[in-house]
Amino acid sequence: MGKKVVVGMSGGVDSSVAALLLKKQGYDVIGVTMQIWQDEAEEIKEENGGCCGLSAVDDARRVAQRLDIPYYVMNFKKEFQENVIDYFVEEYSKGRTPNPCIACNRYVKWESLLTKSLGLGAEYIATGHYARIEQLPNGRFAIRNSVTAAKDQTYALYNLTQSQLAHTLMPVGAYPKDEIRQMAEEAGLPVAHKKDSQEICFIPDHDYAAFIERESGKTVPGPGNFVSADGEILGKHKGITHYTVGQRKGLNLSLGHPVFVTGIRPETNEVVIGENEDVFTGTLTCSRLNFMSVPDLTEPMRVKAKIRYAHQGAFCLIEKIGEDRVKCTFEEPVRAVTPGQAAVFYDGEYVLGGGTIE
Repeated sequence: MGKKVVVGMSGGVDSSVAALLLKKQGYDVIGVTMQIWQDEAEEIKEENGGCCGLSAVDDARRVAQRLDIPYYVMNFKKEFQENVIDYFVEEYSKGRTPNPCIACNRYVKWESLLTKSLGLGAEYIATGHYARIEQLPNGRFAIRNSVTAAKDQTYALYNLTQSQLAHTLMPVGAYPKDEIRQMAEEAGLPVAHKKDSQEICFIPDHDYAAFIERESGKTVPGPGNFVSADGEILGKHKGITHYTVGQRKGLNLSLGHPVFVTGIRPETNEVVIGENEDVFTGTLTCSRLNFMSVPDLTEPMRVKAKIRYAHQGAFCLIEKIGEDRVKCTFEEPVRAVTPGQAAVFYDGEYVLGGGTIE
């Protein structure tokens, strides 16, 4: 019997094929679905099909039966509540735009699942992420871009630690999506044509403000003023949790030309409005750093930085300006640098590290 690996099975095609590939490679595979979200209504369950809904359990169990591997559901609701939902609510109420998937990856999918899996005698956990893990000549583990840029998921994984990476397998990163679906079909997996999950699994209706109000148990900051950079009142907004930097739609301001959110001021409950050029900036600072391919940043370095999941990346010079702070100076201005999102630095195809944008 090969080495034991626990595969986090979301009920989707990617994690299902990850289990299939590892079984073919001779690993002793155990399937686990992490129950992280609270209870769902039937209609949300059908609509959502996300990575953590109840429908995920049904699909993952059917795949495990097909692959003839043991399958369990593990409850991580408490960890998810503390590390993802509470963080999400708190960041939004501070006027920042969090990335819950990054927090979930680091603290729930890896920290909690890995600890539990190692306790079961497994040597690895595995996921269906489109990314590759490699050990570099300097001995460190780093995440490398998947072979398919269209599905690359390295951005959301920059925060993983060296020990987490040393115990992780990501077999799907070596294939394009259409090949993954084809493998699923050839193996007779019932999820071969299941659609990919939506963005934020725990808010299927995308009404963040209502969710935050329900979760926090207190009324989130209500309506306030839209203002120009120099404080001129331009109109009324619905509440800061409805807006993010760079947003143009849904402002309902008739100023005769398109305008954009350029900043959020939670202390005065104001949303700052400006022109398109005001949304561009040449520098950013980030903190809560995690370095991956190097132990630390010892001198300024030219890297490609992604400032949001769908960003193509832009070249910049990064330098340490404090124990836990990095300044990025871009070669050309970038659009909508958003506090709370991650800035992830790439050295070629490898993740150098990253941090949270201040």
